[in-house]
Amino acid sequence: QVQLVESGGGLVQAGGSLRLSCAASGRTFNIYAMAWFRQAPGEEREFVATINWSGRETTYENSVKGRFTISRDNAKNTVYLQMYSLKPEDTAVYFCAASRSNVLNTSNRYYNYWGQGTQVTVSS
Repeated sequence: QVQLVESGGGLVQAGGSLRLSCAASGRTFNIYAMAWFRQAPGEEREFVATINWSGRETTYENSVKGRFTISRDNAKNTVYLQMYSLKPEDTAVYFCAASRSNVLNTSNRYYNYWGQGTQVTVSS
């Protein structure tokens, strides 16, 4: 009913920038809050950022505050993650997620729809 497709991942040097995009299709009227998570090899999936439908409320994981910005363009059914000052520890597969609720939540169990992920690699 809802499909999410991430793009924009790649290889970047430490201190560099990257912008991830996630395009939603299908029954997009069911999508309210959206989020980004990431998962490094051998580690559990970690919350990164979330945004409500209007874009007026956002929440970030502490390690990315001041470096990452989540935004959305509902006319394009797309959510973005702008990443600055990237560090090697940011290396992971980044997933976008969407919820049928507009309440922000940092738990992956809260989200109803998931993309396939896009790889971000930060070299030192």
